[in-house]
Amino acid sequence: MKSARARNHAIPRWAYLLFIVLAGFVLYRIYEHRITEVKASKPPARPVLVAQVVTKDVPLYLDEIGTCAAYETVQVQAQVSGQIIARQFKDGADVKKGDLLFTIDPRPYQAALEQAQGQLGQAKSKLVLDQITLKRQQELRARNVISPQDLDTAQATVKSDEAMVKTAEGAVAAAQVNLDYCNISSPINGRAGLRLVDVGNIVTGGNGGGGGAVLLTIQGLDPIYTDFTVSETDLPLVRRYLGGPNIKVETRSPDGSTPPRTGDLYFIDTAVQPGAGTVKARGVTPNPDHAFWPSEFVRVRFILDKLKDANLVPSQTVQISQSGPFVFVLKPDNTVDLRQVKPGQRQDGDMQVIEEGLNAGETVVVTGQLALAPGTKVDAKPYNPSGPSRGGEVAAKASM
Repeated sequence: MKSARARNHAIPRWAYLLFIVLAGFVLYRIYEHRITEVKASKPPARPVLVAQVVTKDVPLYLDEIGTCAAYETVQVQAQVSGQIIARQFKDGADVKKGDLLFTIDPRPYQAALEQAQGQLGQAKSKLVLDQITLKRQQELRARNVISPQDLDTAQATVKSDEAMVKTAEGAVAAAQVNLDYCNISSPINGRAGLRLVDVGNIVTGGNGGGGGAVLLTIQGLDPIYTDFTVSETDLPLVRRYLGGPNIKVETRSPDGSTPPRTGDLYFIDTAVQPGAGTVKARGVTPNPDHAFWPSEFVRVRFILDKLKDANLVPSQTVQISQSGPFVFVLKPDNTVDLRQVKPGQRQDGDMQVIEEGLNAGETVVVTGQLALAPGTKVDAKPYNPSGPSRGGEVAAKASM
């Protein structure tokens, strides 16, 4: 009886297994719940775009507005009077030094030249004859056949003949010059403007001391002047680098359609313009394709010096707080650190010089800074600026 009751009250083996299974399930759910709570309490990594600090040489510059001016401007004038019988150029054409432009009727001047040449021939013939006479007089005087007065007269006659020859030679030279002036050539390389006279017009020359008729204006366009002004507040900086080897004038078209042209500083005024507070300056810019024209407005970059091994980052990297400019620097564990910096000049390609606070090769956050704080975990992706680079931009790399 006792053993039968014991068998009736014994716990089945399957009950133990069921208890173990239920206990394991409960423990698993508790563990899963704890893991979920931990994950929920831990913020996700913030997505950001990063770039490396770039080290390169960049210019120190002032940006100004200026205008272009012709390197040379020549008013072509008639040197002799006469009728225009030919024109050998087109209005607005490029001309080279020595190119024939106009022809004045040369016949009167050709006749005057031939007349002067004839008079020169007569003077030379008379000189030869009188020299022969002088030689005879000298022989006769040596034999006391003639008086000293006769010999002196013969010598004076030769001297007078020599002077007449020189006068005639001068007349021939003057006539030749006048004949040469009938062919009017370009004195410079440049571009011709609109002609002011046509074939058939009678023009007045300027040999009498006054200016002759203006026939045409030619402007030299290569090189070309770039005129601009410098603010008097920038004068201390300019004077610091004036005369240095790196000072240049870079001329740019307003719309950026023409590549920048780098020239030399030609002139800077010695006085500030009253009332304007600026100083006039002028550069000389190469212009072989005539991309820039006189009186055209241009953007001027007055380069003062070259900054060696400057640290650059994309300009949107730098943020502003109450403590001043700062950037977020990516650390090896993919967290960020806040770094106070001293920004410098912006460069082409939307790059910013950092004068203090960053080292070459460090990685900085370019976008996504609003959700960051020191120590925040980030999901870093490389920053690739859209659009073509304009000198100074480089491909960004992420430090993983």
